[in-house]
Amino acid sequence: MSADRISRVDVFTLDSGGAKRWVYVKLTSRDGVEGWGECYTAPNREQAIAVLAQELGAYLIDRDIFSIKHFTTVAYLDVATKRGSMEFFCALSGLEAALWDIVGKTLDQPVYNLLGGASRTRVRVYANGWSYGANGEVDETIEATVAHATALVAAGFDALKFDPFPGRWRVRLERSDERRAIDCVRAVRDAVGPDVDLLIEAHRRFSRTSAKRLAVLLEEFDPFWFEEPVPSASLDELAEIAAATTIPIVTGEDLYTKQAFRDVFAKRAAGIVNPDVANCGGILELLEIGAMAASAGVAVAPHNYNSTGLALAATLQTAAVMPNFLITEYFVNFAERVAEIVANPLTPVGGYIELPTTSGLGVEVDESRLREHTVIGPADTRLLATASDER
Repeated sequence: MSADRISRVDVFTLDSGGAKRWVYVKLTSRDGVEGWGECYTAPNREQAIAVLAQELGAYLIDRDIFSIKHFTTVAYLDVATKRGSMEFFCALSGLEAALWDIVGKTLDQPVYNLLGGASRTRVRVYANGWSYGANGEVDETIEATVAHATALVAAGFDALKFDPFPGRWRVRLERSDERRAIDCVRAVRDAVGPDVDLLIEAHRRFSRTSAKRLAVLLEEFDPFWFEEPVPSASLDELAEIAAATTIPIVTGEDLYTKQAFRDVFAKRAAGIVNPDVANCGGILELLEIGAMAASAGVAVAPHNYNSTGLALAATLQTAAVMPNFLITEYFVNFAERVAEIVANPLTPVGGYIELPTTSGLGVEVDESRLREHTVIGPADTRLLATASDER
C-alpha cells in the first residue's frame, strides 16, 4: 500500500498575550491525519515567517508524509538556493515538526520512538519569562525580581533564567548598571538559596572585555551558566571567555543547521549549546546537532522562546532521545494562553515535564479555540528604541 500524502497546509499567526506572536502550521494528509508544528518568531517578523511557511508548505502538497529529510534538504538546496535566513529556517522547522507529528500519528507512536526510543521518562525545564523585560515592559525593581523568583521556587521550579542587566541590549554597560546587575543576582541567590540553579542571560550584547569582567563578578554566585555574553559570530572571543571563567558558557540559539555549529565545537567556544527546534531546521536537525555536540563533549540545552505548546512538545520528543541533553526552557508567561488552545498542555511538576505517551508530538490542539486568538497585522512595536534609549 502506498504511503499517505500531504493534501493541505494551513498557517496561523497567534496572539500570545505578550509582545511576541506565535506561528503555528497544520498539515493535513489525504487520509485526514493532522500534523502540527511551530515556527520560531521574533517581534515584527511574524508575518514574513508565516508567508514563508505557507509558500514552503506548497512544496509539500502531494508529497509522501515520510519524506521529511528529503523535503528539508531540497527546500534548502533548491528553494532557498543555499541562502538561508532566520525566517526561512523558522518556517522550515515548523513544517518539519508537523511532518513528524503526522508520521507519529499515522504509526500510532510518539515521535521519540521513531527517533530511537526514549532514554529518560521526564525532561528537566528552567523557568523563563518571569523577570523584567519578558514582554518589552520597563525594568522592574530588584525586589520585584526577587519576589518573582521565590514564587517560582515555591511553585516547584529549581532552575531560573533571567537577564539581570538593565536597559536596552547595547554593548556598553554603565558601571551603575553593572553594579545593579550584580546586586540583582546576589539578591536572587540569597533569596532562593544554593540549591536553585541560576541561569544568567546576556543576549549577545557585550564586548569581549566587558563579558570577561562580568564573568569574574558573577562567579561568586555559582551560576549554572552564562548565556551568550558575546554574539555567536565572535567564536574566538567566546572561546577566550569560556577559557577565562569557571562558569559554563552557552551559545547557539541564533545558529541554524548543524553546519553552523561545527566551528563552535572545533573552537571549544562553549560547554553547552542551545539550538532551538523551531528555527535550527527541526526535530531531526536538533538531534543531529546533539550528536555533534556529544562527540565534542558538549551538553545540549535546547532554547525554547516559543509557546509552551507545540515547539516545547517537539523539543521534548528530541530531548527524550538525546543522551547529552541537559535542560530546556519553559516560558511561564505563555502557559496561560497555551492552556486555552492545547487540550493537554505540558505542565512542569517539580521542575520536570513527564514525557507524553500519546502518538505524534503528544499534544492536542483545539483548532476552534486557536482561531479565537489568530491575528493579522504588524506586531507590537514597544521593543523599538527611541533616540533617548540610545547609549
